[in-house]
Amino acid sequence: MELAYYSDYAVKLVNTEEPARSKDSLTSVEAVRELFGANQQAARRATDTDVTRFRSVRARLRAVFEAADGGDETLAVDLLNSLLLEFPVSPQISGHDVRDVDGKPDWHMHLADHPSNATAGYAAIAAMGLAFHLTSYGADRLGLCQSAPCRNAYLDTSTNRSRRYCSDRCATRANVAAYRARKRLETKRAAETGRTARTAQASTPPSVR
Repeated sequence: MELAYYSDYAVKLVNTEEPARSKDSLTSVEAVRELFGANQQAARRATDTDVTRFRSVRARLRAVFEAADGGDETLAVDLLNSLLLEFPVSPQISGHDVRDVDGKPDWHMHLADHPSNATAGYAAIAAMGLAFHLTSYGADRLGLCQSAPCRNAYLDTSTNRSRRYCSDRCATRANVAAYRARKRLETKRAAETGRTARTAQASTPPSVR
C-alpha cells in the first residue's frame, strides 16, 4: 500500500465537520468505525469514548490544513510534527499482493500501528500520510475548498497546482456564482451608463441639441 494512500485518512476525518454550516457527522461510534473503511479489525476497537477523541484529532488536522491554505508552511509543519510525536507508527515492509509475472510478493511500505485505542491508530496513519504528502508535494498542496461556505479539506494532485475546490460540485457552484456576479455587475454598469447619458442629455440646452 502506498504511503500517499494514508493522507486520505486525514481528509476524511476533517471533512466529517462543516463548521460554516454547523454540520457534524461524527456523532456516534458507528460514524467513527465508518472512517476506517475496509480496515474492519481497526474499526472494531472503536468505542463511544473515541467519538470525543476523534473530534479532538480532527480539530488539530484541520488546523494543519488551515495553516497550509493560509500560506504558513512553518506552522503547518509544526502542527503536523506535534501529531507525529504524539501518535507514532511503525513502518513495515508488506507483501500481501502477488505479482503476475514471477509470482513473488509485491513488496511495499506499510504503516503498522500498535495503538492503545482506535483514535491513536487512526491519528497515527492520518498524520503520517499527511506528512508524506506534504514533504513529497509541498504544503501548498493541502487546501480548503474556496466555494463558500464549504471549506472542506482536499489534497491537490493536479499537475499545475491549480485545484481550488474539494469537488466538481463545488467548482461548478463557484463558477455559476461568479458568472451570475459578473452578469449583475454588467447590468448595473449598463443601467448607470444609461442614467448618465439621460442626465447629460437633459442638462444640455435645447439650442445645443
